[in-house]
Amino acid sequence: MSELLCIQQAALSYGEHIVLSGVDLSLARGDLLGLVGPNGSGKTSLIKAILGLRTLSAGCITIDGINVATDPFGARVRMGFAPDPALLPGYLTLRQVLDVAASARAQALDEGLLAFGETLQLAPYWDRRVEALSLGTRQKLAILIALVGNPPLLVLDEVLNGLDPIASFEVKQELKRRCAAGSAVLLATHGLDMAPTLLTRAALLTRGHIAKTWNETTIAQWKHEDPAAFERAVVATLRGLDEFR
Repeated sequence: MSELLCIQQAALSYGEHIVLSGVDLSLARGDLLGLVGPNGSGKTSLIKAILGLRTLSAGCITIDGINVATDPFGARVRMGFAPDPALLPGYLTLRQVLDVAASARAQALDEGLLAFGETLQLAPYWDRRVEALSLGTRQKLAILIALVGNPPLLVLDEVLNGLDPIASFEVKQELKRRCAAGSAVLLATHGLDMAPTLLTRAALLTRGHIAKTWNETTIAQWKHEDPAAFERAVVATLRGLDEFR
C-alpha cells in the first residue's frame, strides 16, 4: 500500500465548539506535505488525532492501513513524532532518552541515527541531562526521537523552531532523503518560505477544515519561477475567506 496516512471526513468537537470539520487528507510514500494555517486553525488538534491522543467525533484516520481508533498501538509504531521539547524528562541524559525511545519500539539504537545526531552537533551533549540543555538542543533531541526505528510516517509539529542554521539545513536534508527512500512526512509549520525548496505538497487548514491544497506540480513550478508565490497564495486564500474579511 502506497498510502501511509489517510484522513477521511475527520471531525472533532468539544460540546458546541467545533475543532475539526470534514477533514480529508492523505499522504503517499514520498510525500513531504506542509500543513499550514493561522493560529487556532486546528493543526495541533489534527496532529493529536493522528497520534491517537484525541478521539474523533466522526470520520477515521488510518496509518499504513491501520485504523488509529481500533488499533492505536499498531498505528503508532508506524509513525514517528517529535515531542514537545519542554516535556522531555529533565533527569535523563540525552542518550538515555534515546535508549528509552528505542526500547519503546523494541529496537536497539541505530548507529545511523547517532551519526545524524552528531551531524546536528549533539556529540558534546550525549551524557548531559536534558534539564541542562538549551531549547534548541532539546529540539534536536525531539527530532531524533521521531526518527528512532525509521518509521515510514513522520508527523512533525513546528520542529524547525529554535534550530540553528546548520541544524535546520541538515534536518531538511534528512527529511528529503527519507521521503526519497519511501517515507512520508506531515510537517505542520508557519514557515511559508520553505515550501518551494522542501515541500512536495501543501494544505491550508483554517477553522477546522481544509480550505485549499497545492499539488507537487504547482510547488515545483514556484521553485523555478517565483519562490515567494506560496506565501502570497496562502495570504490571498485567507483574505478571501469570510472569517478573515
